[in-house]
Amino acid sequence: MTTTDWNALPTEDFRARLREFLRHNYPEHLRYPKRRQRWAEVRDWTLTLAAQGWLAPAWPVQHGGMGLGPEKLIAYFEEFERHGVARAPDQGVIMVGPLLIQHGTDAQRAHYLPRILSCEHIWCQGYSEPNSGSDLASLRTEAVPDGDDFVVNGQKIWTTMAQDATHIFLLVRTDKTAKKQEGISFLLADMKSPGITIRPIRNIAGGEDFCEVFFDNVRVPQSAIVGGLNKGWTIAKALLGFERVFLGSPKQCQYASARLRAAADKLDLADDPLFVERFTRLELDVADLATLYARFVEQVKRGETLGPDVSMLKVFATETYSKLADLLVEIAGASGAVPGDIELDGAATGGSIDVLTTFYNARPATIYGGSNEIQRNILATSVLQLPA
Repeated sequence: MTTTDWNALPTEDFRARLREFLRHNYPEHLRYPKRRQRWAEVRDWTLTLAAQGWLAPAWPVQHGGMGLGPEKLIAYFEEFERHGVARAPDQGVIMVGPLLIQHGTDAQRAHYLPRILSCEHIWCQGYSEPNSGSDLASLRTEAVPDGDDFVVNGQKIWTTMAQDATHIFLLVRTDKTAKKQEGISFLLADMKSPGITIRPIRNIAGGEDFCEVFFDNVRVPQSAIVGGLNKGWTIAKALLGFERVFLGSPKQCQYASARLRAAADKLDLADDPLFVERFTRLELDVADLATLYARFVEQVKRGETLGPDVSMLKVFATETYSKLADLLVEIAGASGAVPGDIELDGAATGGSIDVLTTFYNARPATIYGGSNEIQRNILATSVLQLPA
């Protein structure tokens, strides 16, 4: 594992190192995938990245990460996006790891962090429940103490890639008499525990990215609680901050923008003033998003608690992504309603392009991680101090 001080390198030299590594190690058939990849498909690549010591770019060096500052972290994401690197199951790296670094016990860090970095543990998130999505604090999955364990019963839904996960982090109700935010705890559980059932949900594009997860008298050690009994809401808010930073990454928008530019080139739209104006505005939004993202990444790197204003990043990123996806479908005309690789009607140059995948991916983006309507409520009440 490398111990290079990446932040001491000139950014262009750092980018060159990344490009060389990706060119020699990233599988060609996985470049620019049209759908979310399953763990079996990206396992070998992820293990290669882990062996290089590059799996956790934002983690501190003392915990096995690259320790990248904001400028280098943006460069890392940009180069991976430019090369078309598929997203691997990464909840352990982007959420569980940073959470344990800040809020876990020494024993939890010693046990879980190395296993995340070695890919022995693949994590999924157990937050949303039927009728408890945007109003997450109304969750009903409960954990009852029994000896050294909790006994967990309930259901989670929209759990991303649960069928590939070895572990799940979940919110559970541990005090039904307390106010709903005050009776919640944060647990780490092994997906092989008896009583856990996973049921994939097929989406409109034919994929099974999301699952239902059922808990029937599942025993979880009380030592797996993070942050203390009934302190889960505080931990969850910290984790949602990490998630909203990740969901606010410019990576998706940059990929959509590149796909839109490629389609526009095929349709010879460079001289269409209406398209050029709309595309330029969106390109400027993507550039602004990258700057805003770097600001929040800097806060995380300094170990600061993210404030409610991080909701702005998630709203801006997902709505910019949706606008890019909509414009891509619009310029494709009748071809925009056809799934898969298509030849664009009226294309000046040959070659196929996938239009609908970006559109499909943009639909849930404004919902998961906390719907944008809820994010606007947070900004209104907690940032602008408007009445609830």
